[in-house]
Amino acid sequence: MSADNLHYLELVDVARRIRSGAVSPVALTRALLARIERLDGNLKSYATVTADLAVKQAQQAEAEIARGVYRGPLHGVPIAVKDLCYTKGVPTAAGMAIHAAFKPDHDSTVVERLAAAGAVLLGKLQLTEGAFADHHPSITPPVNPWDKDHWSGASSSGSGVATAAGLCFASLGSDTGGSIRFPSAANGVTGLKPTWGRVSRYGVFALADSLDHIGPMTRSAADAAAILSVIAGADANDPTARQEAVPNYLAGLERGIRGVRVGVDRSLNTTGVDKDMVKVVDDAVAVLQSLGAEIRDVAFPSPDAVVKVWVPLCAVETAVAHEATFPAQADQYGPALRGLIEAGRSLSAFDLDKILITREAFRGRVAAFFQDVDLLVIPAQYAASPTTATMATLGQDEGAIEKLLRFTAPFDMTGSPTITLPGGFTAKGLPIAFQLVSRHMEEDLLLRAGHAYQLATDWHKRRPPM
Repeated sequence: MSADNLHYLELVDVARRIRSGAVSPVALTRALLARIERLDGNLKSYATVTADLAVKQAQQAEAEIARGVYRGPLHGVPIAVKDLCYTKGVPTAAGMAIHAAFKPDHDSTVVERLAAAGAVLLGKLQLTEGAFADHHPSITPPVNPWDKDHWSGASSSGSGVATAAGLCFASLGSDTGGSIRFPSAANGVTGLKPTWGRVSRYGVFALADSLDHIGPMTRSAADAAAILSVIAGADANDPTARQEAVPNYLAGLERGIRGVRVGVDRSLNTTGVDKDMVKVVDDAVAVLQSLGAEIRDVAFPSPDAVVKVWVPLCAVETAVAHEATFPAQADQYGPALRGLIEAGRSLSAFDLDKILITREAFRGRVAAFFQDVDLLVIPAQYAASPTTATMATLGQDEGAIEKLLRFTAPFDMTGSPTITLPGGFTAKGLPIAFQLVSRHMEEDLLLRAGHAYQLATDWHKRRPPM
C-alpha cells in the first residue's frame, strides 16, 4: 500500500509499518500535506499548516529509524495539535483575533514531549474563541466531514474534523466542559479526557485553569494509549501536574474487562436523552456484558446542582485568564467570550464560595460512588447528532445549555477521566458515541475497556464519505 492510501489507518497500524521500513515517514508526511491542501479548504480544520517543519521532522525520523534508533509508536507519525498549545515560532492564536500574530518563543510541554517522541507536527487545529462556546466572528468554523449541516463539536472541533477526515493520524484537544467529548462524538473518533493534572497544561492557553484538561483525539483506544504514554506525567513547569509515574498504557490493553464492575444509571441515561443515544448506550452495555463485565444498576449522584454552577465558575476563571487583555481590548473579542468574561468579572466572592462548596460536595459524592463500581457508562450528550442550526439557537432556550453539559461538565468539575467511544449511527449515517468514566488516575482501565469494546465492534473503523 502506497503512502497515498494510508490516511485512514489507525496510528498504531501506521507506526508498525514505519518501524518495519514498509512506509517512509517523509512520503507519508508529504501525502498528508497534499491531502490537507486538497480537502481542508472546505473542512477548515487547520488554523496553520506547518509544512516545512513537518517535512524536516519526517526526514529526521526517517534517518533515525534507518540507523536503528526508534523512539516509540509516535516516531515518524504525522499528527496535529489544537491551536492553543504553544509551538515555538509558529502562530498560536487560541481561536482569537487578538492573538492572530502571536508566535511563542517556547513549546508547550505537550508539544515538546510529542517532538521528543519523534512525532511529525502537521500543524495547529482550529478552535472556538479562547476554547469557549463559539468561534470568533472572523473565523469559519470547521465542517463536520460526515455532513456539513451537522455540528462538528465545540472548541476542539478542528481536532475532531482533522482526525476523522484523514488529515492527521491523531490530534490533541482540550476539555473544560466537554470539548474533547463533543467533537469526538460528532466526528466519530475516540477521545480521552484524562484525570485533571495527568497531562501538563504548561504553555497552553487557559480557558478555566481548574477545569481545563488536555488529551488525545484518535481513531482508537489503542491510539489514545500510545499518545497518553508520551504526554502524561509530572512537569516542573506545571505545579498542578500529577506526580505519579506514567505506565505504558499500550502494554495492558489486551487484559480485557472480565470482572470489571460497570455501573448503569438507567434514569440518568434516558431522562431528556433522544432514542438514538439511548439505544447506543444500551447496546454498549450489552457488548461490555458479553465481554465479561459485571453490569450493576446504580444511582449516580445527581449532577444538576454542579451543572448549574459550571458556567459561572468557568466565567470567573476565564476572566482571570484574560486579565491582561480584558477589558483593555474588549472590542477585539467575539460576543460569546466577551459575555462570559463580563459575567465572571461581576460575580461576587460570596457567590463564588457557594459554587466551590457545591463542587466539593459533588466531588465527594462521586468519589464515594466509585467505591462500588469501576466504570460508569453514560451518553456522550443528550442528542445523538445535533444540526449546526440547532446548536446555533441553543442559548435561546432556557435550560438548553445545562441539558447539553449534563453528561460532560460534571466530570470536568470532578477532574474524573473519561473516554468517548463511537457506538453507532443515526438513520442519516451520522456517528453516535457514549462515554465511560472511571476513578482518578485509572486511564489504564478506560483504555483497556475501550480497546476491548473496539475489538468486539467496528464502529470506530467507519470513515466519513469524503
